[in-house]
Amino acid sequence: MATRLVTAGRDPFANHGVVNPPVYHASTIVYPTLAALEEADRTPFEGTRYGRRGTPTTFALEDAVTALEGGYRTIAVPSGLNAITTCLLAFLKQGDHLLIGDTVYAPTRRFCDVVLKGLGVTVTYVDPLADIAPLLRPETRVVFMESPGSLTYEIQDVAAAAAAARAAGAVSIIDNTWAAGLLFRPLEHGVDITIQAATKYIVGHSDAMLGTITTTEATFLRVKRASALLGVAVGPDDCYLALRGLRTLAPRLARHQDSALRIARWLEARPEVRAVLYPALPSFPGHDLWRRDFAGANGLLSVVLQTVEREALARMLDSLNLFALGYSWGGYESLVVPFDAAAVRTATRWTGGGPCLRLHVGLEDPDDLIADLAQGLERLG
Repeated sequence: MATRLVTAGRDPFANHGVVNPPVYHASTIVYPTLAALEEADRTPFEGTRYGRRGTPTTFALEDAVTALEGGYRTIAVPSGLNAITTCLLAFLKQGDHLLIGDTVYAPTRRFCDVVLKGLGVTVTYVDPLADIAPLLRPETRVVFMESPGSLTYEIQDVAAAAAAARAAGAVSIIDNTWAAGLLFRPLEHGVDITIQAATKYIVGHSDAMLGTITTTEATFLRVKRASALLGVAVGPDDCYLALRGLRTLAPRLARHQDSALRIARWLEARPEVRAVLYPALPSFPGHDLWRRDFAGANGLLSVVLQTVEREALARMLDSLNLFALGYSWGGYESLVVPFDAAAVRTATRWTGGGPCLRLHVGLEDPDDLIADLAQGLERLG
């Protein structure tokens, strides 16, 4: 796969020997004859037809992500959230039922609660660790998963959920951002559509917003038509940045994992810490299922602290030098953000205890990161 990431989506000798695909800035595409124009109208989702439908830069990224995820085709969209909303709107209408994991990304939940429910779609949140088969209804059209779950990393049995969805005639969709397509390939486990916030590990440098949707052959046209009707388009420069990041995805993820695992083990031994949530730790509740399905871990982990006052937490967070306070993750830099998992759950109950912190362990030296966390934890008092 490391070799595939370096070679996929590029053809130097089709571009004067240039290693990287060129950046095409385009809106209007012209045709030499009426016959050529009419032929383009007959195949609107093939080739370069109009700037909004994509350029060779877009197609190069889509081809590379398809190789990464092992799918039929990929659709590039402006953000990870847009990848989610486009897929849900492609398959759901008034009267339909959506079954969705309770630990999904909070903006996904808000879209379901505000937009989908407003359109007359019934939404049921479910414990991702539960058997979903008894919860499927005749009107269930989509089963939506995110594994590991957002913030607390619950590991769902994706293959079992996908099989149950297929048996019920529903489409299975998964947010695969955590694994970046490299650590887990959902389509090989029976899932119909896998999406990513390419903003995170694919771009990898915190400088572009992007999403990807990789489908089976049976689901491609449905999603592609929906994205076209919604006017979804991505800029060529963002696609270029994603292609650049994709080339180094394998070694970057390996470094993120090595540093995060070292820091997670160090945090487990700290008296200020109640629990460390990181699937690669043997102490993690879903560790065995993670080992069965995943090829590795990334730089994302969460820490449950002992009970402290907000003022003490502020002293800790405000003193950090390398872990910057900020949302998102997947870039080269280390980040920290406090969260309240209980506020974004309805089907399950979060009982973690004290304040929670999500850490993204970047590419800095892990000794420096440990020193930064050590001086911060000491300020908890």
